[in-house]
Amino acid sequence: MNIIIVGAGEIGRHLATSLSKEAHSISVIEYDPGLAADLEQSIDAKVVGSDGTSVSALVEANVGECELFLALTSSNTANLVSSSIAKKMGVEQVVCRVHPSLQREEWLFDFKGTFGVDHLFSSERLAAIELAKFIRNPDSLAVEEIARGRIELQQVVVDGKSDAVGRSLVDLKAPERTRIAMISRGAEHFVPTADAVIEAGDIVTIFGEPRKLRTLADRLQRKREERDALRVVIFGGGEYGFSLAQMLESWDCRVRIFEQDEAICRNLVDRLSNTTVIHADATVVAELEEEQIDGVDFFVATSNSDEDNVMTCLQAHTLGAKNCLTLIHRADYAAAISSSGKHFGIAAAVSPRDATRRDIERFITSDQFHLVKKLPGAEIIEMGVRKGSIAAGHMVKEVDWPEGCVLVGLMQGTHSDVPGPEDVVQAGDHIYAVVSPKARKAFVKLLS
Repeated sequence: MNIIIVGAGEIGRHLATSLSKEAHSISVIEYDPGLAADLEQSIDAKVVGSDGTSVSALVEANVGECELFLALTSSNTANLVSSSIAKKMGVEQVVCRVHPSLQREEWLFDFKGTFGVDHLFSSERLAAIELAKFIRNPDSLAVEEIARGRIELQQVVVDGKSDAVGRSLVDLKAPERTRIAMISRGAEHFVPTADAVIEAGDIVTIFGEPRKLRTLADRLQRKREERDALRVVIFGGGEYGFSLAQMLESWDCRVRIFEQDEAICRNLVDRLSNTTVIHADATVVAELEEEQIDGVDFFVATSNSDEDNVMTCLQAHTLGAKNCLTLIHRADYAAAISSSGKHFGIAAAVSPRDATRRDIERFITSDQFHLVKKLPGAEIIEMGVRKGSIAAGHMVKEVDWPEGCVLVGLMQGTHSDVPGPEDVVQAGDHIYAVVSPKARKAFVKLLS
């Protein structure tokens, strides 16, 4: 695939390095001469030392042959302008990184339509979504998000005393727009039909909007409906910490943020309505002890320093925090800590670079569909609905979906939800589905 990346900062460089190892044709435009020269020596890619908003630089990077354009600098202006020029010059897929404050204003102004951007994202928000999913669902075996964070996947074990045991899916009456899309029973894994019966001990993979999904997960696990609010402490009040706190405020969480900078503290107080802001240095053990960190459900480190994040998590764990999560900017460090961190109290480490790569990966494919995730005996795939396809223009219930296929997401513009039977599938929509190997070909044919 022919890909142009504008910006060789920490996000752009990580992505360029990763993609250059996968037989893609990569061109990188970087204004800083030092970064450009360093990148040219380290990866197999064409490096253009220029401004990404320059038409001549885009031409030198072979924009006429570009299939995917990624604007990844730290500047909103540079990214939006270069994206707009690339789209006008004929690039089919344009992805643009923006500051989370701009993304929060999408409901006020159509940035995507105005600048010709196909996908707008902020790495800070993607990382915050990754951290939030561990907090919202601590009892699940696995938690993932699809459809840009608007639909969640959970894997839970069915309790023997759940009222779901012995019921077929059609009789279960699960919350509206949730799905049980996969059942693992011992060594058997299958995509269920509506007549499939749930048994005690089944591991079920469920999908839905996070709040609705919690209701279904609690029912399957026989959790009580009333629960104490989770106590969450966040170290660092920058964009990562703010984005996470904002997500958790409406999720029955009691959130406290430690921030050393007084000006940032004042800003947080103005912008957050249900979060306690503490002007203190969380790297100092005495400060953590004074604020009674012992017994909190989650301690989350989101500062810009990987070292401080890891060390404060170790301190919080020693003081009695039940779970610790940390932001790690270096993707290789994050992988190492995620695999071995549980031994010293860190439940998970999230890398903004990795979160960005996963978000963009679905655009990097020569197949008609994008493989989102492999499951035992099935796959989660995403596919755009083509104009003139069998499914286009029909309600979900009118389409003869193949056995072994469960629709778990319908993305129409910026709106995403688990599709209902009355929803109309339109050309340009994106559908997420859990499909068995036998059902994949028939599913793809319906949308092609």
